[in-house]
Amino acid sequence: MAIEIHALLVDDEAVDLEWLRRRVASNERLTSVRTASSGFAALKVMEQHRVDIILSDIRMPIMSGMEFARKAKEMNQHVHIVFISGHQDFSYAKEAIQLSASAYLLKPVEDHELEAVLTELFRKIEQERMQHISLTETMSLVNQELLMRWFNETAPGEVEAHIRGILEPMLQGGTAAAIIEIDDLAWKTRESAGEERRQWLNNAAQFIRTFTQEHHMGTVIATYDHHFVMLSAVQETYFSSLLEELIRSFYKQFAFSITVGTGMYTYEFDKLHDSYRQAQAALSIKWIVGKNRLIQDASQWRPQEKIAANLEEIVDRMLQAMLEYNLTVIDDCLVELFTGDMGKNEIYDLIIRITSKLHADLRQMNEHLYEILNWDANQSFVLFQFETVLDIMSWLRRRFFELSERLYLKRQRQKRKLIGDITDYVKERLDQKITLNEVAARFDFTPNYLGQLFKAETNSLFSDFLNELRMKRVCELLEDPTKKVYEIAERVGYKNIVYFNRQFKQFMGMSPGEYRKKHNI
Repeated sequence: MAIEIHALLVDDEAVDLEWLRRRVASNERLTSVRTASSGFAALKVMEQHRVDIILSDIRMPIMSGMEFARKAKEMNQHVHIVFISGHQDFSYAKEAIQLSASAYLLKPVEDHELEAVLTELFRKIEQERMQHISLTETMSLVNQELLMRWFNETAPGEVEAHIRGILEPMLQGGTAAAIIEIDDLAWKTRESAGEERRQWLNNAAQFIRTFTQEHHMGTVIATYDHHFVMLSAVQETYFSSLLEELIRSFYKQFAFSITVGTGMYTYEFDKLHDSYRQAQAALSIKWIVGKNRLIQDASQWRPQEKIAANLEEIVDRMLQAMLEYNLTVIDDCLVELFTGDMGKNEIYDLIIRITSKLHADLRQMNEHLYEILNWDANQSFVLFQFETVLDIMSWLRRRFFELSERLYLKRQRQKRKLIGDITDYVKERLDQKITLNEVAARFDFTPNYLGQLFKAETNSLFSDFLNELRMKRVCELLEDPTKKVYEIAERVGYKNIVYFNRQFKQFMGMSPGEYRKKHNI
């Protein structure tokens, strides 16, 4: 299988750069050929793309070819550099040797010289790649087990000599450990049959291995807990970008996310164990920082204050927002409550505190949190299957939004029924003196609350509401021509006929007599 080789050409002279591009791009062994007109532009290309071979002019303004080469080697120590110059200057050649340049060509470069240099570079790159492939192949299951046992020792001793011999070639070029974890694996595959689950896991493992081999990333070891340990065979910048590409590709293939923790790059065998521990530490903070991502340095993470000091006040505010169906405030309160960096046990304790207070407060309103949400004993199991705080927050957000909607609709129905009951109560007593205090006492409310309720539900004051009911009854009674106006006034609670006539005219815009005349009564 042909290997991928990527070239970068650097020259500030546009004509020379195009001349070189045409000659190099014709070589079928190259997968891609990119160009840059300065050292700065070339470094930017290297940040974004894999580069195996660089052909660069030495004399360039601002950043010389030598300066660019030094920085390029810092970015990727495995890159092969060929200098091209029209100046036969021994000092340049000497510097090129110190930078471990692969070749030094003088302009004008002959076709056969260029072809010979490229052919030799292809051979070297292919040999390097084969060394990495052979490393993977020679890492037998027994050797993998021995290496993983050494990685997992708290105080590592001497590793097996033949394992050391396998790893040393990788350490010469620098390597780092990474640990890959398939997110939510336990509960997402819980319903799958045993054979179906095994086949899915095999497919996932094969995908990770194939991706690693095709991109020459290094060695992959599958562990007993369905994690994958990867030892890098590429430069640090490329390793990170390739791992991010693996995360995207895996999700696209399986609709499952993966999270990757990485450790430091090292050239020393003893520190490879530290790199593995760092990768474990990075993966462990997935609980806090979230999944479906690359976590590179757990040491940069600093825990914040754990549980909000004003928890009681926040829950009170959240409950009020639930009663008002204010989803934005509910979400804001959840974010405040879960801002601290807490472990799983602390999170579960916090949830118990939140739900217990909500339940107690709702009981004061004759509501039952667990009945409203159909929250049974299985809910605790649901919470324990989540792998990140963000997952738990997302689940709680959905449930609290649901609780808010049900409370709001229930209270709206209750308010409508209450207004209906009060209306019936007042209608039956229109011939009596009715006050807000009396009605409030009858329905176990304070006069102030009932007044606010009427204003909110009917958009009118209780006194206006009462007057409207009376005037509507008056109009009904006026339909009967046998009834006297003063009799009608008494039937609806007015003892003073003058006051009654004034109220009726103010409400209807006419006197009772004019009303009858208008309606031919």
